[in-house]
Parts: sequence; structure tokens; C-alpha cells
Amino acid sequence: MAYQHILYEEKDEIGLLTLNRPAKRNALSRACEEEIIACLEEAAARHAAKVIILRGAGDLFCAGHDRSEILNQPAGEIRRLFHTSVTMMTAIRSAPQCVIAQVHGIAMAAGCHLAAGCDLITAGAEHARFGMTGLIYSYNCSTPTVAVSRAVPQKKCLEMLMTAKLYTADEAERFGLVNKIFPDASLAEDTFAWAREIAQSSKYAIAMSKQVFYAQSEMTEWQAYQYAKEMMALAGVSPNATEGFDAFLNKRQPTWNDDSF
Repeated sequence: MAYQHILYEEKDEIGLLTLNRPAKRNALSRACEEEIIACLEEAAARHAAKVIILRGAGDLFCAGHDRSEILNQPAGEIRRLFHTSVTMMTAIRSAPQCVIAQVHGIAMAAGCHLAAGCDLITAGAEHARFGMTGLIYSYNCSTPTVAVSRAVPQKKCLEMLMTAKLYTADEAERFGLVNKIFPDASLAEDTFAWAREIAQSSKYAIAMSKQVFYAQSEMTEWQAYQYAKEMMALAGVSPNATEGFDAFLNKRQPTWNDDSF
């Protein structure tokens, strides 16, 4: 599929999804979000990639939503924009691939939301910045709060909202938003290497790990254990878990049957 606002390619079982609106600081228009949704759904259906790296072209990762699609628009039109945004975030969570946000520059407002909604985040040590900056415009970052509040402690999320501050990669790592920090010069290379490390497992294991994590996180402890034991039982008889255990016991490298996913 040809895209206007994003780029997508796959290499060595890794998908590379690039926000490609550098002149607009990779602002998320409704059309851009629709392309991201279509791309993720198509990649999920083919499932050739095990990991998807989401990154931005130009100097910024993403400067948030395109303000021209909010300013002086009727509430119904703004609601449609954010309905598309919610659908995009759901597509990220629903994708069977592990989705890594590779943040090399500023990720603010909806850009911070987009990064926080991914499964993992890598950040450039020198120039990556994260913030929920809505209060600068007297416009609360309501949708970013959903993903960010599930990634960082409550008080820190409120601090991010109330101060509208941009936080460095080091700061974001300390409060749990960022997984790994790499030098800016090698961010793409190091993130790809980490993705390849994750992709050593089977498609089934990666997809189930993601599904179980997000499902149980919204349950009570008792519900989570009941759900988890069923998932352990199902995984235990799957072809790839059987292969994995047998390979371990016989001290050999496993051969995954990803067609059985």
C-alpha cells in the first residue's frame, strides 16, 4: 500500500514504520493516524515481522496532533480526530508484534502518547525529550494521560500534566517511561539490534506475551491468576513451546514453526 504520511518497510523480521511529515514536525493529522492504523493492521495480518520499530523522520519524533485540525473546528470534528487517535492506540496494543518507539527527538503531547502507547521505548541520550505539554495552550492532554498514567507512577504523571515540562531521556528512564537509552549516533542501529534480540523467539510467544500482559493488567489479582493459568495451559501444548522445551532439554537450538501461529 502506498502512503502519503508514513513510510514502512520490513527487514530481517523487523518492521520499520516512520512518521514522514518532517515539515510538520511529524504532527499527527487524522489522515496520518489512519495510515498508521492501516499499516499496523496489514502488518498484523501478514505477520511477517515479529517486531515493529516506530520512529520519526527529521529532527523530532512527534510534536503532537496537528493543531490546525483542532483550532476553530466544531466539537464533532475534534471528536472524530480523537476517535481515530484512540483507534490507532488500540491498533498498537492489538498488534501481535512487539512495537518499539524509537525516540530521537521531542515527543510531546500526542507524540508522548504515541511513544507511551508502544510496548517498549528506546531514546537518544542527547536529544530525546518527553512531555505532556497541553497546559501551555490551556488544553489538557486527556488522551495522553491514558497511556502515560499506565506507564509511570501517578504523581509523576500529574507532574508531567501540571508543569507541561519536557523531560530528558535520563529523567524519563528514571521514572519508568523509557526502557533503554542509546547514544544519538547509534540509536537506530542499537534499537534494531535490540529488536533482533527480541525476534529470536517465536511469533506465538511474542504475541501471547503481549496479549497476556495487557489483559491481566486490568484484572484483579484473583482474575489475573485464573486467566494466567489458562494461558499457561494453552501455551504448554503449543507446537513452539513443545519445540522450545525439547530444544532446551536436548541442548540444541530451537526451530520455530511460525506457520502454526
